[in-house]
Amino acid sequence: MTSFSRKDFILLVLLTLVWGFNWPIMKIGVTDFPALTFRILGTFGALPVLWLAARSQGMSMAIPKGQFMTVVHLAIPNVLFWNLFMILGITTLSSGRSAILGYTMPVWVVVFGMILFREMPNKIAWLGIACATLGTLLLLSSEFDRISGQPLGSILMLAAAASWGYGTLRMRRTKLEMTNIVLTFWMVLLASIVMGVIALIFEGHLWHMPTLPQWLSIAYNAILVFGFAFVVWFRLARILPPVASGLSVMMIPVVGVFSGAWMLGETPYWQDHCAMVLILVSLGTVLIKPSKTKSDAS
Repeated sequence: MTSFSRKDFILLVLLTLVWGFNWPIMKIGVTDFPALTFRILGTFGALPVLWLAARSQGMSMAIPKGQFMTVVHLAIPNVLFWNLFMILGITTLSSGRSAILGYTMPVWVVVFGMILFREMPNKIAWLGIACATLGTLLLLSSEFDRISGQPLGSILMLAAAASWGYGTLRMRRTKLEMTNIVLTFWMVLLASIVMGVIALIFEGHLWHMPTLPQWLSIAYNAILVFGFAFVVWFRLARILPPVASGLSVMMIPVVGVFSGAWMLGETPYWQDHCAMVLILVSLGTVLIKPSKTKSDAS
Protein backbone atom coordinates (compact mmCIF):
# COMPACT_ATOMS: atom_id res chain seq x y z
CA MET A 1 0.00 0.00 0.00
CA THR A 2 1.40 3.35 -0.98
CA SER A 3 1.49 5.69 1.99
CA PHE A 4 0.02 9.18 1.79
CA SER A 5 2.05 12.24 2.50
CA ARG A 6 0.58 14.67 5.02
CA LYS A 7 -0.47 16.93 2.14
CA ASP A 8 -2.17 14.07 0.29
CA PHE A 9 -4.00 13.01 3.45
CA ILE A 10 -5.35 16.52 4.01
CA LEU A 11 -6.40 16.74 0.37
CA LEU A 12 -8.08 13.34 0.67
CA VAL A 13 -10.13 14.45 3.68
CA LEU A 14 -11.19 17.68 1.96
CA LEU A 15 -12.05 15.78 -1.25
CA THR A 16 -14.24 13.36 0.70
CA LEU A 17 -16.14 16.16 2.42
CA VAL A 18 -16.55 18.30 -0.72
CA TRP A 19 -17.82 15.44 -2.90
CA GLY A 20 -19.83 13.80 -0.11
CA PHE A 21 -21.80 16.94 0.75
CA ASN A 22 -22.24 17.77 -2.92
CA TRP A 23 -24.81 15.01 -3.44
CA PRO A 24 -27.59 16.71 -1.43
CA ILE A 25 -26.36 20.09 -2.69
CA MET A 26 -26.80 18.92 -6.30
CA LYS A 27 -30.25 17.59 -5.42
CA ILE A 28 -31.19 21.09 -4.27
CA GLY A 29 -29.74 22.56 -7.47
CA VAL A 30 -31.68 20.35 -9.89
CA THR A 31 -35.00 20.62 -8.07
CA ASP A 32 -37.27 22.70 -10.35
CA PHE A 33 -34.29 23.56 -12.56
CA PRO A 34 -33.04 21.87 -15.79
CA ALA A 35 -30.41 19.33 -14.74
CA LEU A 36 -27.95 19.68 -17.61
CA THR A 37 -28.20 23.47 -17.50
CA PHE A 38 -27.39 23.35 -13.79
CA ARG A 39 -24.32 21.25 -14.51
CA ILE A 40 -22.94 23.40 -17.33
CA LEU A 41 -23.37 26.56 -15.25
CA GLY A 42 -21.13 24.87 -12.70
CA THR A 43 -18.57 23.67 -15.23
CA PHE A 44 -18.35 26.95 -17.13
CA GLY A 45 -18.16 28.78 -13.79
CA ALA A 46 -15.18 26.64 -12.85
CA LEU A 47 -13.13 27.60 -15.91
CA PRO A 48 -12.04 31.07 -14.70
CA VAL A 49 -11.26 29.56 -11.29
CA LEU A 50 -9.01 26.93 -12.88
CA TRP A 51 -7.44 29.44 -15.28
CA LEU A 52 -6.60 31.91 -12.48
CA ALA A 53 -5.21 29.10 -10.31
CA ALA A 54 -2.95 27.93 -13.13
CA ARG A 55 -1.80 31.36 -14.22
CA SER A 56 -1.12 32.51 -10.64
CA GLN A 57 1.41 29.66 -10.44
CA GLY A 58 2.98 30.58 -13.77
CA MET A 59 1.67 27.52 -15.62
CA SER A 60 1.31 27.47 -19.38
CA MET A 61 -2.28 26.80 -20.51
CA ALA A 62 -1.18 25.30 -23.83
CA ILE A 63 -1.77 21.64 -24.63
CA PRO A 64 1.58 20.01 -25.54
CA LYS A 65 2.04 19.30 -29.22
CA GLY A 66 0.48 16.03 -30.32
CA GLN A 67 -1.50 15.50 -27.09
CA PHE A 68 -4.80 17.21 -27.91
CA MET A 69 -6.58 13.98 -28.87
CA THR A 70 -5.21 12.32 -25.75
CA VAL A 71 -6.89 15.02 -23.67
CA VAL A 72 -10.12 14.52 -25.63
CA HIS A 73 -10.02 10.76 -25.02
CA LEU A 74 -9.56 11.34 -21.28
CA ALA A 75 -12.24 14.05 -21.11
CA ILE A 76 -14.98 11.88 -22.64
CA PRO A 77 -15.24 9.22 -19.88
CA ASN A 78 -13.82 11.21 -16.94
CA VAL A 79 -15.81 14.43 -17.35
CA LEU A 80 -18.37 14.29 -20.17
CA PHE A 81 -20.06 10.90 -19.67
CA TRP A 82 -19.64 10.95 -15.89
CA ASN A 83 -21.32 14.34 -15.50
CA LEU A 84 -23.94 13.74 -18.20
CA PHE A 85 -25.19 10.42 -16.81
CA MET A 86 -24.77 11.41 -13.17
CA ILE A 87 -26.69 14.69 -13.28
CA LEU A 88 -29.58 13.07 -15.17
CA GLY A 89 -29.62 10.12 -12.78
CA ILE A 90 -29.78 12.19 -9.61
CA THR A 91 -33.00 13.87 -10.76
CA THR A 92 -34.96 10.64 -10.10
CA LEU A 93 -32.99 9.28 -7.13
CA SER A 94 -32.36 10.38 -3.57
CA SER A 95 -28.95 11.97 -3.11
CA GLY A 96 -27.82 9.15 -0.83
CA ARG A 97 -28.74 6.36 -3.24
CA SER A 98 -27.10 8.29 -6.08
CA ALA A 99 -23.88 8.54 -4.10
CA ILE A 100 -23.83 4.81 -3.34
CA LEU A 101 -24.30 3.87 -6.99
CA GLY A 102 -21.94 6.53 -8.31
CA TYR A 103 -19.08 5.46 -6.10
CA THR A 104 -18.99 1.88 -7.23
CA MET A 105 -16.30 3.30 -9.51
CA PRO A 106 -13.32 1.39 -8.01
CA VAL A 107 -15.08 -1.91 -8.69
CA TRP A 108 -15.59 -0.91 -12.33
CA VAL A 109 -11.85 -0.22 -12.52
CA VAL A 110 -11.25 -3.84 -11.55
CA VAL A 111 -13.80 -5.09 -14.09
CA PHE A 112 -12.42 -3.03 -16.99
CA GLY A 113 -8.86 -3.89 -16.03
CA MET A 114 -9.75 -7.57 -16.26
CA ILE A 115 -11.62 -7.27 -19.56
CA LEU A 116 -9.40 -4.82 -21.42
CA PHE A 117 -5.95 -5.48 -19.99
CA ARG A 118 -6.21 -9.08 -18.76
CA GLU A 119 -5.57 -7.98 -15.18
CA MET A 120 -7.18 -10.97 -13.48
CA PRO A 121 -8.49 -10.16 -9.99
CA ASN A 122 -7.64 -12.30 -7.00
CA LYS A 123 -10.18 -13.96 -4.71
CA ILE A 124 -10.57 -10.81 -2.61
CA ALA A 125 -11.38 -8.75 -5.70
CA TRP A 126 -13.97 -11.34 -6.77
CA LEU A 127 -15.58 -10.97 -3.34
CA GLY A 128 -15.72 -7.21 -3.85
CA ILE A 129 -17.40 -7.56 -7.25
CA ALA A 130 -19.97 -9.97 -5.77
CA CYS A 131 -20.75 -7.59 -2.89
CA ALA A 132 -21.12 -4.63 -5.26
CA THR A 133 -23.45 -6.62 -7.51
CA LEU A 134 -25.64 -7.71 -4.61
CA GLY A 135 -25.72 -4.18 -3.20
CA THR A 136 -26.71 -2.79 -6.59
CA LEU A 137 -29.53 -5.33 -6.90
CA LEU A 138 -30.83 -4.23 -3.49
CA LEU A 139 -30.86 -0.62 -4.61
CA LEU A 140 -32.59 -1.55 -7.85
CA SER A 141 -35.26 -3.48 -5.91
CA SER A 142 -36.18 -0.35 -3.99
CA GLU A 143 -36.17 1.68 -7.20
CA PHE A 144 -38.73 -0.67 -8.77
CA ASP A 145 -41.05 0.09 -5.87
CA ARG A 146 -40.43 3.85 -5.90
CA ILE A 147 -40.71 4.63 -9.61
CA SER A 148 -43.13 1.99 -10.89
CA GLY A 149 -40.68 -0.44 -12.41
CA GLN A 150 -38.62 2.16 -14.32
CA PRO A 151 -35.24 2.32 -12.57
CA LEU A 152 -33.78 4.76 -15.12
CA GLY A 153 -31.99 6.79 -12.47
CA SER A 154 -30.14 3.75 -11.15
CA ILE A 155 -29.14 2.69 -14.66
CA LEU A 156 -27.83 6.19 -15.43
CA MET A 157 -25.83 6.29 -12.19
CA LEU A 158 -24.31 2.89 -12.94
CA ALA A 159 -23.41 4.08 -16.44
CA ALA A 160 -21.79 7.15 -14.90
CA ALA A 161 -19.80 5.01 -12.46
CA ALA A 162 -18.70 2.65 -15.24
CA SER A 163 -17.59 5.56 -17.42
CA TRP A 164 -15.63 7.10 -14.54
CA GLY A 165 -14.06 3.73 -13.77
CA TYR A 166 -12.91 3.30 -17.35
CA GLY A 167 -11.66 6.88 -17.45
CA THR A 168 -9.70 6.38 -14.25
CA LEU A 169 -8.06 3.29 -15.71
CA ARG A 170 -7.08 5.26 -18.81
CA MET A 171 -5.83 8.15 -16.68
CA ARG A 172 -3.45 5.84 -14.85
CA ARG A 173 -2.11 4.45 -18.11
CA THR A 174 -1.65 7.78 -19.93
CA LYS A 175 1.45 9.94 -19.77
CA LEU A 176 0.84 13.64 -20.24
CA GLU A 177 3.22 16.57 -20.03
CA MET A 178 0.62 18.75 -18.29
CA THR A 179 -0.09 19.81 -14.74
CA ASN A 180 -3.29 18.56 -13.08
CA ILE A 181 -4.85 22.04 -13.05
CA VAL A 182 -4.25 22.62 -16.77
CA LEU A 183 -5.43 19.10 -17.65
CA THR A 184 -8.60 19.64 -15.60
CA PHE A 185 -9.19 23.01 -17.29
CA TRP A 186 -9.11 21.54 -20.79
CA MET A 187 -11.14 18.44 -19.97
CA VAL A 188 -13.84 20.54 -18.26
CA LEU A 189 -13.86 23.04 -21.15
CA LEU A 190 -14.24 20.37 -23.83
CA ALA A 191 -16.97 18.52 -21.90
CA SER A 192 -18.78 21.79 -21.13
CA ILE A 193 -19.04 22.68 -24.82
CA VAL A 194 -20.64 19.34 -25.66
CA MET A 195 -22.98 19.41 -22.65
CA GLY A 196 -23.88 23.00 -23.46
CA VAL A 197 -25.03 22.04 -26.97
CA ILE A 198 -27.08 19.14 -25.57
CA ALA A 199 -28.63 21.40 -22.93
CA LEU A 200 -29.52 24.03 -25.55
CA ILE A 201 -31.26 21.44 -27.72
CA PHE A 202 -33.18 19.60 -25.02
CA GLU A 203 -33.56 22.16 -22.23
CA GLY A 204 -33.41 25.55 -23.94
CA HIS A 205 -37.17 26.01 -23.65
CA LEU A 206 -36.94 25.38 -19.88
CA TRP A 207 -34.26 27.96 -19.12
CA HIS A 208 -35.04 30.48 -16.40
CA MET A 209 -33.18 32.42 -13.73
CA PRO A 210 -31.98 30.20 -10.85
CA THR A 211 -33.21 30.86 -7.33
CA LEU A 212 -30.79 31.84 -4.57
CA PRO A 213 -30.38 28.23 -3.28
CA GLN A 214 -29.74 27.10 -6.86
CA TRP A 215 -27.14 29.83 -7.41
CA LEU A 216 -25.40 28.78 -4.18
CA SER A 217 -25.42 25.17 -5.37
CA ILE A 218 -23.98 26.21 -8.73
CA ALA A 219 -21.26 28.25 -7.00
CA TYR A 220 -20.39 25.31 -4.73
CA ASN A 221 -19.96 23.09 -7.78
CA ALA A 222 -17.99 25.65 -9.77
CA ILE A 223 -15.51 26.58 -7.05
CA LEU A 224 -15.22 23.52 -4.80
CA VAL A 225 -16.24 20.55 -6.95
CA PHE A 226 -14.67 21.45 -10.31
CA GLY A 227 -12.21 24.12 -9.20
CA PHE A 228 -10.80 22.07 -6.31
CA ALA A 229 -12.02 18.48 -5.97
CA PHE A 230 -11.57 17.50 -9.63
CA VAL A 231 -7.99 18.78 -9.57
CA VAL A 232 -7.28 16.81 -6.38
CA TRP A 233 -8.84 13.65 -7.81
CA PHE A 234 -6.84 13.80 -11.04
CA ARG A 235 -3.71 14.33 -8.95
CA LEU A 236 -4.43 11.19 -6.92
CA ALA A 237 -5.44 9.21 -10.01
CA ARG A 238 -2.18 10.08 -11.76
CA ILE A 239 0.35 9.66 -8.95
CA LEU A 240 -1.08 6.82 -6.84
CA PRO A 241 -1.50 3.13 -7.71
CA PRO A 242 -4.99 1.61 -8.01
CA VAL A 243 -5.14 0.42 -4.40
CA ALA A 244 -4.31 3.84 -2.98
CA SER A 245 -6.50 5.88 -5.32
CA GLY A 246 -9.45 3.61 -4.47
CA LEU A 247 -9.13 4.92 -0.92
CA SER A 248 -9.89 8.43 -2.14
CA VAL A 249 -13.53 7.56 -2.85
CA MET A 250 -14.27 4.89 -0.26
CA MET A 251 -15.92 7.13 2.36
CA ILE A 252 -17.68 9.54 -0.02
CA PRO A 253 -20.94 7.53 -0.38
CA VAL A 254 -21.19 7.34 3.41
CA VAL A 255 -20.93 11.13 3.65
CA GLY A 256 -23.41 11.44 0.76
CA VAL A 257 -26.04 9.23 2.41
CA PHE A 258 -25.95 10.83 5.83
CA SER A 259 -25.54 14.41 4.58
CA GLY A 260 -28.64 13.81 2.44
CA ALA A 261 -30.53 12.57 5.49
CA TRP A 262 -29.42 15.65 7.44
CA MET A 263 -29.88 18.34 4.77
CA LEU A 264 -32.89 17.02 2.83
CA GLY A 265 -34.69 14.90 5.41
CA GLU A 266 -34.26 11.78 3.25
CA THR A 267 -35.10 8.57 5.07
CA PRO A 268 -32.77 5.67 4.21
CA TYR A 269 -34.57 2.34 3.78
CA TRP A 270 -33.30 -1.02 4.94
CA GLN A 271 -32.21 -1.76 1.38
CA ASP A 272 -30.08 1.39 1.42
CA HIS A 273 -28.37 0.43 4.69
CA CYS A 274 -27.68 -3.12 3.50
CA ALA A 275 -26.53 -1.96 0.07
CA MET A 276 -24.26 0.68 1.57
CA VAL A 277 -22.58 -1.91 3.80
CA LEU A 278 -22.13 -4.32 0.89
CA ILE A 279 -20.71 -1.64 -1.39
CA LEU A 280 -18.37 -0.39 1.32
CA VAL A 281 -17.17 -3.97 1.77
CA SER A 282 -16.64 -4.25 -1.98
CA LEU A 283 -14.70 -0.99 -2.07
CA GLY A 284 -12.70 -2.16 0.93
CA THR A 285 -11.62 -5.28 -0.91
CA VAL A 286 -10.25 -3.13 -3.72
CA LEU A 287 -7.88 -1.60 -1.17
CA ILE A 288 -6.39 -4.92 -0.08
CA LYS A 289 -2.96 -5.34 -1.57
CA PRO A 290 -2.64 -8.81 -3.10
CA SER A 291 0.10 -10.93 -1.60
CA LYS A 292 2.99 -11.78 -3.89
CA THR A 293 3.16 -15.30 -5.19
CA LYS A 294 6.42 -17.19 -5.38
CA SER A 295 6.57 -16.58 -9.11
CA ASP A 296 6.09 -12.84 -8.55
CA ALA A 297 8.90 -12.74 -6.02
CA SER A 298 11.33 -14.59 -8.28
